[in-house]
Amino acid sequence: MKKKITKIVLSKVPEITIGFWVIKIIATTLGEVGGNAVSRTLEMGYFIATIIFGVPLIVSFKPALYWGTITLTTLAGTTLADFVTRSIGIGYLGGSLLLFALVMLTLAIWHQSLGSININTVVKPKAEIFYWSTIMFSQTLGTALGDWMADSTFLGYNGSALLIAAVLVAIGGLYYKTKVSHTTLFWAAFILTRPLGATLANSLDKPVSSGGLNINDITLSVIFVLLMVACLYFVPQRAGQKEMS
Repeated sequence: MKKKITKIVLSKVPEITIGFWVIKIIATTLGEVGGNAVSRTLEMGYFIATIIFGVPLIVSFKPALYWGTITLTTLAGTTLADFVTRSIGIGYLGGSLLLFALVMLTLAIWHQSLGSININTVVKPKAEIFYWSTIMFSQTLGTALGDWMADSTFLGYNGSALLIAAVLVAIGGLYYKTKVSHTTLFWAAFILTRPLGATLANSLDKPVSSGGLNINDITLSVIFVLLMVACLYFVPQRAGQKEMS
């Protein structure tokens, strides 16, 4: 009888740790303030800003460049969402519903094609395409959803951020205390960290009269770049692993 050989294959996605989520929230917040800095503070407009961030968004899966690509998706997602919801005029709710549908459709096609949407299976080009497509749609969704929650409900920026943070804590509890699918909980958390970053950013850069601190977006961008660099230096980044026979 032949002995079954199991080998460990490294995922193209970092191992999911607390550090991963800290860097993700910093990256999404940076994306919001950075996108606003280029489109509004520098007055480039949403369309041109999207091109500026979209052109260098060439997918790379080398570990050192992973978070750079994530940041570019959140920068491009910010300006693209603003272009769709404001310049085209689909509105925050319309944009949120459209982008949520695209996220769900991408995940459904991914699961149908490869049998799993677990990020530890992102080891081949086809899975990478689905992964980064989902990331791009979710990053764009986050801006539209965050803006809708802050502007169209009674929550405001701070209330929206607190609500999303509470939901993320609840997801963490489900992850550690229940048997709910970890893959489902991961994607729920991943999607929600984007509007969390958007509302946190708006709490910092919006005028005081609107509930913000009125800090310049360029200043905030520099601060969050430095925070991200520090985290990447001090937080170990290991690739996720998958056992294959």
